[in-house]
Amino acid sequence: MDFLKKHYEKVLLGVVLLGLAAGAAFLTLMIPSERAKLQAQSEEIINRPAKPLEALDLSKSTFLIERMGGAGCLDLSNSNKVFNTLPWLRKGEDNTTLRKLSSGNQIGPEAIEVIKISPLYTTIVFEAVLAPPTADTSARYDFTVEKEAAAKSSQRTRKHYPAPLNGKTDTFVLREVKGPPDNPTELVIEMTDTGERVSLSKEKPYKRVDGYEADLKYPPDNKTWSKQRVGAGGPGMPAVVIASESFIVVAISKNEVVLSAKSNNKKTPRPYTAAP
Repeated sequence: MDFLKKHYEKVLLGVVLLGLAAGAAFLTLMIPSERAKLQAQSEEIINRPAKPLEALDLSKSTFLIERMGGAGCLDLSNSNKVFNTLPWLRKGEDNTTLRKLSSGNQIGPEAIEVIKISPLYTTIVFEAVLAPPTADTSARYDFTVEKEAAAKSSQRTRKHYPAPLNGKTDTFVLREVKGPPDNPTELVIEMTDTGERVSLSKEKPYKRVDGYEADLKYPPDNKTWSKQRVGAGGPGMPAVVIASESFIVVAISKNEVVLSAKSNNKKTPRPYTAAP
């Protein structure tokens, strides 16, 4: 008893240290099992099979789309006569005959008919050898160039252009002579505007489309305009008057003519369908 009284703190401390050592050993043994348990729970959460989504109910949307597709369209531009007064056209020599215009394309630019559209070509022809080659000079060749799409009529006539090898004109550069220089079988030229290289011979001239001209008709006034080009009706050109309004031809393609009103620049395309 005297020993316990004298050394009880040491005994108590020893018991506490012994408990701590036992707890530390117990924790060391528990860590692997707890880690395995946590891993198993994580795998269960991550790899849980997903529940498939329920099919979307699109019946209402499908019904509305089908309903919109069959919905009526209110025409307030052409057929409506409350907001758009029905026009009448005076006809006859004394302008006493009236004709009702029930649609919007019976007068004005939309009534224009495109009768014909013709392509305008740039044509280059090899005509002859002007001078055979000599010891001091190379051969010179004669070409004719015709530009049907040129803006001025004076530029549309056929003109002669003599050119040696690598000689340059305002239309092309002679780049290659195939065959004998004094009797070539084929010549290769490079177009100055596009850089395209093309071949030609006496039997095979070069042609490309550089524009179009159109014949137009306006049935309400029995008017016709032949060989109209882009710019027709503009400054310095004969007027194109349709239903008392002046127009300019601003574009012509192989299947369409576009007219522009001088008053407001409104564009009106008129289609062309070639005869089969």
